[in-house]
Amino acid sequence: MGTRLLVTGATGFIGGRVAAAAAAHPDLDHVRLLVRRPDAADAAYAAYADEGHAGRVGGPVVETVRGDLRDAGALRRACEGVDAVVHCASAIAGDEEELRSVNEHGTRDLVDAAVRAGAPRIVALSTASVHGRGPFRAADPDGLPLAPGSATSRTRAAGERYVLDAGGTVLRPHLVYGTGDRQVVPGLLKLLAALPGPLAGGGSLHSLVEVDSLAGALLGAALSPGTRPGAYCVAHPDPVSDAELLAAVEPLLPEAARAARGPAVELAEARALLAGNPVAAHHLELFGVDHWFADERPWTDFGRGPGPAFTAAFPRHLNWYRGLLAAGG
Repeated sequence: MGTRLLVTGATGFIGGRVAAAAAAHPDLDHVRLLVRRPDAADAAYAAYADEGHAGRVGGPVVETVRGDLRDAGALRRACEGVDAVVHCASAIAGDEEELRSVNEHGTRDLVDAAVRAGAPRIVALSTASVHGRGPFRAADPDGLPLAPGSATSRTRAAGERYVLDAGGTVLRPHLVYGTGDRQVVPGLLKLLAALPGPLAGGGSLHSLVEVDSLAGALLGAALSPGTRPGAYCVAHPDPVSDAELLAAVEPLLPEAARAARGPAVELAEARALLAGNPVAAHHLELFGVDHWFADERPWTDFGRGPGPAFTAAFPRHLNWYRGLLAAGG
């Protein structure tokens, strides 16, 4: 008998990819998607199926159930009869009380429900921002303390604790890019648009992972016998330089903005210029200093390769980003 899997956050940027990959996986008998809006889940699933990610003949039964991380009863029902849980649902905006109710207390109640149901494998998606801001250069995740600097990362770090205490596995990506990304590349473009010239390359290195590779890692962590309890940093093994990152995204700036660009702006100068722009200043600290986490264990333990490196993979998402920007995203 194949594995019965529960996926939370199945309408999200990453969770939707996990759900689609699970629906085509030969070792799964049953995939249960926990969502707040079943109609959104149906639309998302149909879109992924149209892309060829799902719909395998003879594949697992895919079941969509309504539920919310703030409803402990719904979580208990969702966990009934499952062998593994991939937890992708989270809140990234809102006040601290709301973030805590979803990211910390919701994860606690989900883990409790999974343990009570006898699910032997719990995998949770988190973020490398639980370590705070860099510089991190070839950082060993086993030696990094938790130092979250925002309410979102604090509550996600608190939620991680319940997964780890139950013997589960936590995946911490840094920057996730690809079709569906409304945070990483749009944020970098906002930073570049706020500066009078291109940001001067300072030699910083960054950990990135394409969304489909991350989804494969999450599903692999739930199914592979090599998965270990504890936390993994998940990124392509080849870090991306600031020069490579800027060269990839600058063509997405409007032509008029590129034509009006002045000389390159050094990091110290950019910090001074953006002192009154907290959103752009946040992205400057994210992209302007090293955030390279060296952890190749996901690609050996989970039985999944990392896929192509950033410079090869990013171009296939350019049309989606252009459409997002044209629509005002």
